Order: sequence, then C-alpha cells, then structure tokens
Amino acid sequence: MAGYHELIEGKVYIGGENGLLEALQEQEISDVFDLRDNGTKAEGFPDKVSRHHHPIVEHESGQDASVQQAVLAISEAVNSGKTVYFHCAGGRNRTGTVATGLLMELGVVSTVEEAENLAREKRPDIQIKGAMREVLNRLYPPGV
Repeated sequence: MAGYHELIEGKVYIGGENGLLEALQEQEISDVFDLRDNGTKAEGFPDKVSRHHHPIVEHESGQDASVQQAVLAISEAVNSGKTVYFHCAGGRNRTGTVATGLLMELGVVSTVEEAENLAREKRPDIQIKGAMREVLNRLYPPGV
C-alpha cells in the first residue's frame, strides 16, 4: 500500500487523491469522501461507489463546521456498515485532521493527541497544521 493507508481495519482507508484509484481497485470501498475544496471527480471513478464532497479550505479560518460535518458524515457511514476512503490532495493536513476527529468521534481514543498519534502511526505522511489542530481542540476539548 503506497498511496493510501488503512486507518481502521477493514472499514476506513485514507490517503491523498493519488491513492484513490489504487484503494478502489484493492479494497471493497462503498463510499469516498473528498475533502478538497475543488472536489473534481477522478477519471476512472467507478459508478458503483458513492462519492461525497465535504470541502475543507486550507489556510482559512472558520473551518470548524466543515471539519465537523466531514467527521460526522464519515462516522455515520462507518457506523452504518460502509467501507470508506477519504482524501484531500496530498493526504497530510485535511486528511490527518479528519482522521484524528474520526478516531475521537468513534471513541477509539480519548484525546486529540492520542488520536493524532494513532492516525500518524497508520499514515506517517500526516502533518496537521496549527489552524487545523486548533479546530480539533475546539471540537474535542480535553476532559469533555
């Protein structure tokens, strides 16, 4: 697995846009969540896979609602038995942010720091930037 990684065994795969078609060929993915702000559909995207666009804009403040909507939509898909892939352009900042939030939302870990560390264990490319880390800390404050 070069272009993508398994975040939650058999259920959630993450990466950049360059890993999407590889993941679709190798895994039984039912739903793809595109976190890019432009969200253009990849050439060769299979008709049988549901595609969802949840844009998160990098380098802009006020992304709390966008991040939360993406995390909740992916969480709902996972909880309803779907196998998902989510990605941004490079699979580092936005994907890392949503992966961290998803691990929190699903109760896999109890702190943002633990969630980010686990996400980075699964996908070493993850590099959450300061603004996105602040969003996560607001959405998942310690001790709540």
